[in-house]
Amino acid sequence: MNMPATKIEVETAKPASAAAPVVAMTPKRPPRSETYARMARETAVRIIPPLVVIALLLLVWELVCRRAGSALPPPSKVFKDTKELILDPFFDHGGIDKGLFWHLSASLQRVAFGYSLSAIAGIALGVLVGQSVWAMRGLDPLFQVLRTIPPLAWLPLSLAAFRDGQPSAIFVIFITSIWPIIINTAVGIRNIPQDYRNVAAVVQLNPLEFFAKIMIPAAAPYIFTGLRIGIGLSWLAIVAAEMLIGGVGIGFFIWDAWNSSHISEIILALFYVGIIGFVLDRLIAGAGKIVTRGTALN
Repeated sequence: MNMPATKIEVETAKPASAAAPVVAMTPKRPPRSETYARMARETAVRIIPPLVVIALLLLVWELVCRRAGSALPPPSKVFKDTKELILDPFFDHGGIDKGLFWHLSASLQRVAFGYSLSAIAGIALGVLVGQSVWAMRGLDPLFQVLRTIPPLAWLPLSLAAFRDGQPSAIFVIFITSIWPIIINTAVGIRNIPQDYRNVAAVVQLNPLEFFAKIMIPAAAPYIFTGLRIGIGLSWLAIVAAEMLIGGVGIGFFIWDAWNSSHISEIILALFYVGIIGFVLDRLIAGAGKIVTRGTALN
């Protein structure tokens, strides 16, 4: 009687190795339609509110400026007066008679050159001031005084020094945008945690390795904040400077339109100035987000 029971027990007892294998369950991916719908909702949340606000502003502008005796044209008249400039921005009739593309391109080239110089010099000086107490005590008061000088106040001095409008405009961009880059870089360097410096001393990093592996990555969010402020100031400075130096450029285009009483062209140019300023800011912010892995301010 005991033998069959023992046999059954032996037959039913299985080693642990014979257990059923565990099957890894792959999470089910949502259908593509759901993914596209979610992306559409996120895009709509970002785009629809600004579009509604812009539409309301245009409506108010149209209603207010349609009244008799209004000094400014309504949006409908602006579009009618500047339709040719909008549809054909690439014409070139020689001299300063060019489409808006060429004016904007000339301004952007000046900004790119002057801003690049200010970024290089600003980061270098910011690192020096942030790393050296003696440099901070000697240079910081000078920087605080010079940064309060308005951009256009530098233009007569630069014209006297360079005797040409092109380098003068680039100098105005440089001297206007360098200060926020210096100040923010210096603050970022001074705020590097002491633990980072201790680790660098333990692993015996040389100055170049410390600069590349510790200093710049730790201060990058501050640096890109200064770079964003600097690019905005650069764009502001070039528009103002070109009104005085003349030649091809969006600033001169605005001033020439004012002298010709073409108010609609001024409004169109201001629209382009605002859009390009926004794009430049977004480009620097995007670069900062990539370099700092999302820790830079957006």
